[in-house]
Amino acid sequence: MTDAIHRPTPGRRLRRGKVRGDTITLAHGSGGKAMRDLIDDVFVGAFDNPALAPLEDQARLALADLTRHGDRLAFTTDTYVVDPLFFPGGNIGELAVNGTVNDLAVGGARPLYLSCGVILEEGFPIADLRTIAGAMQRAAAAAGVSIVTGDTKVVPRGSADKLFINTSGVGMIAPGVEIAAERARPGDKVLVNGFIGDHGVAILAARDDLALEVPIESDSQPLNGLVTTLLEACPEVHCLRDATRGGLATVLNEFALAAGACVALDEATLPVREAVRGVSEILGLDPLYYANEGKLVAVVPAACADTALAAMRAHPAGRDAALIGEIRDGPAGRVILHTGFGGGRIVDMLVGEQLPRIC
Repeated sequence: MTDAIHRPTPGRRLRRGKVRGDTITLAHGSGGKAMRDLIDDVFVGAFDNPALAPLEDQARLALADLTRHGDRLAFTTDTYVVDPLFFPGGNIGELAVNGTVNDLAVGGARPLYLSCGVILEEGFPIADLRTIAGAMQRAAAAAGVSIVTGDTKVVPRGSADKLFINTSGVGMIAPGVEIAAERARPGDKVLVNGFIGDHGVAILAARDDLALEVPIESDSQPLNGLVTTLLEACPEVHCLRDATRGGLATVLNEFALAAGACVALDEATLPVREAVRGVSEILGLDPLYYANEGKLVAVVPAACADTALAAMRAHPAGRDAALIGEIRDGPAGRVILHTGFGGGRIVDMLVGEQLPRIC
């Protein structure tokens, strides 16, 4: 975001620039005044914080501030290409922040700092960019993180699809927190923090070619507060994962494969809204594979399952949490869904692309 821009003398704050015009031009990616004005006006104006304020080519973070939160650094990155950019319940900006915060949180880390890389297509409306940047800042504030560095690139019209965002995140993991897919053990219980499939259906409803009218909003939200609450109630949490692309089914298959165990699901306990079920039946899709942007799957020892579930339900991000299954010895590497008709079916990992450009 700050590449090739003249820097002010340390300790001296120059007046911020003001972006001109209504749409992005190639000049806004040139490294000159137009680029500086865009960054000052849209991005620095939204994200301003002490780590970002110097506008260097990197954020400089004090090790003492990091290590007081933990003894291991967690680092993640993700790129967002969702179509459309604006959808019921959110937009690409807050999605990018929440997604990266959640990737850190489900590793047991406390998210602290984010970067923001933006690829803009020539002609993109600056008003929309300002809205997206504002949404990113509000999401960052809600999650308790700061956007401290970034990059902006502009490509010619037709070389990209409006706007892509990359966010990377840094967090710290406290001593004693050990969360990994391979730690699932027979007897463990499987929890999810609420209704699945909302984000996938919200994106489908926002796409003009399907003409769906569904009263569903994206579930995009930060999960770091919920994870903190869960770990306080049940420090022995074995596995955590946010169920984004590939949905709940793919996450559970990853757990089963990593642990060499079987995940047994009870269909009757799966939290799925009736509207999501209805869309799924119309389109021939399975809610287990829909992307979510505010849902996590937790595998916990049976002894603390009730405590963990109660703690999740007491948090705003987990009030609809449910116990949906358990870990069993075998068949190893399989997810089995026990249906309401008394039978069972294998739930494979997602093959191919059920819904493109979903996040």
